[in-house]
Amino acid sequence: MPRFRDAPPVPFAYRVVAFFVKPFLWLTTRRDWSGVEHLPESGGFIAAANHMTNIDPLTTAHYLYDSGVAPKILAKSSLFRVPVVGAALRRTGQIPVFRHSRTAGDSLDAARESLAAGECVAIFPEGTLTRDPDLWPMVARTGVARLALTSRAPVVPIAQWGAQRLLGRYSKLLKPFPRKLVHVRAGEPVELADLYGRTDTAALTEATSRVMAAITTMVADLRGETPPAEVYDMRKHGPGKGPGVARMKDARGDVDSAAGAAEPDPER
Repeated sequence: MPRFRDAPPVPFAYRVVAFFVKPFLWLTTRRDWSGVEHLPESGGFIAAANHMTNIDPLTTAHYLYDSGVAPKILAKSSLFRVPVVGAALRRTGQIPVFRHSRTAGDSLDAARESLAAGECVAIFPEGTLTRDPDLWPMVARTGVARLALTSRAPVVPIAQWGAQRLLGRYSKLLKPFPRKLVHVRAGEPVELADLYGRTDTAALTEATSRVMAAITTMVADLRGETPPAEVYDMRKHGPGKGPGVARMKDARGDVDSAAGAAEPDPER
C-alpha cells in the first residue's frame, strides 16, 4: 500500500521506531485496509479516528505509515514519561497533550505547526477510550473541530475495528495469537468549509458532530451492524453507564465486562 506523498521526509528516528514496531503488528494482526485513496497526496491534514483500546493508536499509525504518511499523534503527556515509550514518542515528534494546565493549548499550537509544514496530525476526538458498552464512538470533545476550523486543514475520518481483540479496553494483557483481523478504513474528507474561521460553541459542536458521524458510519459498515440510536455521552451518562448497557456481547469477545466498563481510565 505504500505510495508517493509530497510531504516532509520521514525522520530517521521515526524509521527506526517503525522498524521495531511493524514486525510486532505483522505477527499479531491480519489487516483489512481500505480508503487509502482518500488520504491527501500533499499538504497537511488531520486524521481523526475512533478510540477503543490503548493499542489502536499503533494500528492507526501502521495504516497511515504504510500508506506513505508518518503521523504526528496527539497523545496524553503521561506517556512521554514512560521509559522507552516516552523516548520513542519524543524522537518521532509526537505531540503531548497536557490536560487541565496552562500549557493545554500548546498541543494545538504544535499541531497547527505540523499541519502548516505539510504533515499529518492524528487525533482521537473522543479524548479517551470510548465508554459505550459496545465500543461504538461516543460524543467527542471539540479539539478536532478547533484544530480544523483554525488551520483549515482537511479532516480525514478513519474508522477501525478489531484492535480490541488484541488488547481489550482497559486491559494490560495482550492476546496476540491467533492473529487478530484489524479493519482500518479512511473516508472522504469531512466537509467543514462553511465553518472555517469560526470558534464559537455552535460551530465547534457542529464540526465535531460531522466528524464523528462520518467515523461512526464507517465503523457501522466495518462491523455490519447498526449503531445505537442514542450516542453515548459521558457528560450525560457518566463514565461507564448509559443507554445500551444490556447490549454487552462478551461471549463474542468484542467488548469488556460490565465491571471493566465502569473502571476509570486516564485520558488520552
